[in-house]
Amino acid sequence: MNLANQQLILLAIFLPLIASIFIAFSDKKPNLREGISLIASLSLLATVLSLLPSVLAGEQPSIVLLEIVPGLPITFELEPLGMLFACVAALLWPVNTLYSIGYMRGNKEKHQTRFYVCFAIALSSTMGIAMAGNLLTLFICYEILTLSTYPLVTHKGNEDAKKAGRVYLGILLSTSIGFFLLAILWTWHLTGTLDFKAGGILSGKVAGPELIILLFLFMYGIGKAAMMPIHRWLPAAMVAPTPVSALLHAVAVVKAGVFSVVKIVVYIFGLDTLKLSAGADWILWLAGFTIITASIIALQQDNLKRRLAYSTISQLSYVILAVFILAPLSTVGAALHIAAHAFGKITLFFAAGSIYTAAHKTNISQLNGIGYRMPWTMSAFTVGAISMIGLPPTAGFLSKWYMLMGAFQEQQMVAVLIIIASTLLNAAYFIPIIYAAWFKQPAQDDNAAHGEAPWAIVMALMITASLTLLLFVFPDIPLQLAMSLIGGNP
Repeated sequence: MNLANQQLILLAIFLPLIASIFIAFSDKKPNLREGISLIASLSLLATVLSLLPSVLAGEQPSIVLLEIVPGLPITFELEPLGMLFACVAALLWPVNTLYSIGYMRGNKEKHQTRFYVCFAIALSSTMGIAMAGNLLTLFICYEILTLSTYPLVTHKGNEDAKKAGRVYLGILLSTSIGFFLLAILWTWHLTGTLDFKAGGILSGKVAGPELIILLFLFMYGIGKAAMMPIHRWLPAAMVAPTPVSALLHAVAVVKAGVFSVVKIVVYIFGLDTLKLSAGADWILWLAGFTIITASIIALQQDNLKRRLAYSTISQLSYVILAVFILAPLSTVGAALHIAAHAFGKITLFFAAGSIYTAAHKTNISQLNGIGYRMPWTMSAFTVGAISMIGLPPTAGFLSKWYMLMGAFQEQQMVAVLIIIASTLLNAAYFIPIIYAAWFKQPAQDDNAAHGEAPWAIVMALMITASLTLLLFVFPDIPLQLAMSLIGGNP
């Protein structure tokens, strides 16, 4: 095993953690604190990208950190899906840090040092999730991510924030301990291992109702995937500052959820095992229900961040739907949608925060004509919205294309209809915002003096909008990683 790659894995996991200590000691020096955050985020990106050539070449670098009991180690291994997730999170951390500097200062937010410390710890746990070599490691890092993001959700410290934090922590901890941990222990009992292996470790070990129950425990134990009816924590968390919303929706938390779902389906159950199991398709129906219902609820929201939150709930279940079509091409689409949704949705939240910072507007009904006052912000928003709808030339089209091809491959016409219907619903709740921003006249009492938000905010959202377009134009590396997930054979 390449020693350099092992060191890079450890560096990727522990670098943000070390940075959080230095950030904490820079409390009285904002410029130094934010400089450390930027340097750490860029260093993490360089570290993760240094591992990319090895994974693209077919290697899966790994390292055992320690062995708790014989046969049950904390181990890290970087396979193609983890590489894709690590690249997305590492790429978005410096952009989110740049945005956070403009947002936190522009809105004179309190407890900024705590914010940057918790953000760094969250990225450390996200790298651990991406590189987890077994279910035990995944579970530990998953729980650390929940605990480290709780102070971010309750950042404002008011009663609404505290209530949201209770919902956030209550749902995510109760599902992970009550269901996820139980599923892990059951898997250990059945197989004697918790390792992630191509083709799954449960093949021939579990079948019938037992498999269905185990599948239920895993799917609902991963509360961060926000399938209904355990989705309430996500819209509740919208009381947090916009950079936190971006972390929850794009960089780490919900992506950790759907990443874990895909990884468990592919490497614990195995696509072939689930395909041969009668009754395993109930998850597909439930994901479809979540997609359509969340989209309908999103249509009814006037608050921009809440509409985006319900959009996220819907979009996350695209990933779950795609992987449970149980076709190689749809699994590729599921992996690609992790990246596509990350770039598109972070752009939308960045734009929402930009509007709040510059114009102090939070509702869609207040956005008439805002495109002419904030052209950079609303141009980026338009790109992100088009990607969420799934139209070219954006990344969202790419992932939906593979989902549909996989659905046709397996003759899953229900999935095809769900994707088409939800695409129309996506258009129904995004296009009116775009139309109002560019083609409607502002209200007479609207303050015409405001312009764009601080340059750091605008630069960050333009970068993420560009990434949304670039992933469509240059999909080779993400597509190669996604194809490697299914053995390179669609």
